[in-house]
Order: sequence, then structure tokens, then C-alpha cells
Amino acid sequence: MSEKLLFRIVAGVSVFVFVVVVLLNRKVLPAPAVDPSSILILPKLNAFINGTCSVLLLLSLYFIKQKNIAVHKKLNLTAFFLSSLFLVSYITYHWLAPQEAKFGDLNGDGIVDPAELTKAGSGRTVYLIILITHIVLAALVLPMVLLSFYWGLKMEVTKHRKITRWSYPIWLYVTITGVVVYLLISPYYLK
Repeated sequence: MSEKLLFRIVAGVSVFVFVVVVLLNRKVLPAPAVDPSSILILPKLNAFINGTCSVLLLLSLYFIKQKNIAVHKKLNLTAFFLSSLFLVSYITYHWLAPQEAKFGDLNGDGIVDPAELTKAGSGRTVYLIILITHIVLAALVLPMVLLSFYWGLKMEVTKHRKITRWSYPIWLYVTITGVVVYLLISPYYLK
């Protein structure tokens, strides 16, 4: 496959995923009516998947430093599969949830009023900074991860190493902050 075609495919997949996430997350496409209690487990599942991916990525780094390419490859394939599963679960939850959880929304009415803002304090600012960096970097890392995987599987080691110097720390940050975001917002999820 030519690099031009590879970049087009990666760009196409990345843009498609981004558009789907935005459309479903922002409720542009109507969601079917579901019992909200049937999806309440998904945020916890997503945090578990992110945490597992973090561990897998750290182990992957360890094993490649030990020159154990076979284990490195298996760990990364597992992390990639779990990240794909996470994406499906994330989209499902945000599409089907009747309303978004908002940090500081103590009474669950979907509005963070001035009194709730005061109670949330600087924790809300910290949460929003982590959330925004998590979202932006999650969108940016997808094409890098796809290229890392392609070149790694093709054993184009020079190209794989070059892009992985960027994709690995960003992917690791995204998986770790995914857990942190869940821990910070979980008190405000619908019960």
C-alpha cells in the first residue's frame, strides 16, 4: 500500500470516528428510547477499560525495552481492541443517556447553578482542564495510533518508532485521564 493511500485511509477513519462521536454525543441523531438504568454501568466499564489499557501500554513499553517483540505486539493488539471496545461503549452511553452528567450538578437537574458552582470550587476547573485535554488528545491520537499499528505490524521499525515517540505518551495520557475523568464526574451521574 502506498503511503499516500495509507494516509488517506487513516485520515478517513479518523474523521469518520470523530464525526460519529460528535453527532451521537451531541444528540444530533435521535436516540432510541431506553431505560436509563440499562446504560448506567457503561461509564464504570469505560473507566475499567481505560485503566486496563493504561496497564497494557506500560507493560508493552517494558517488554519492548526487553526486546520481547512478540509480547509487546500482543499487549498492544489487546490495548487496541479494548480501546475500540471503549469507543463503542462511550458512544453508546453518550448517545443513549437522557442527559449529560455535569461536574458540580449536585441535584441532578442538568444545570450547575451559582450555589452548586460555589460548592464545586476549583475542583470544577481542574476537572474541565483534565477533560478538555483528554478529549483533544483522544481525537489527535487516533491517526497516530493507526499509523503506529500499521507500521509496527509491517515491521517498518524506523517509521513505527518515529511516530510511537508521540503516539505512545499521548495514548497513555488519554487512558489515564479517562479514569481520572470518570472518578471526578462519577458522583454526578444519574442514579
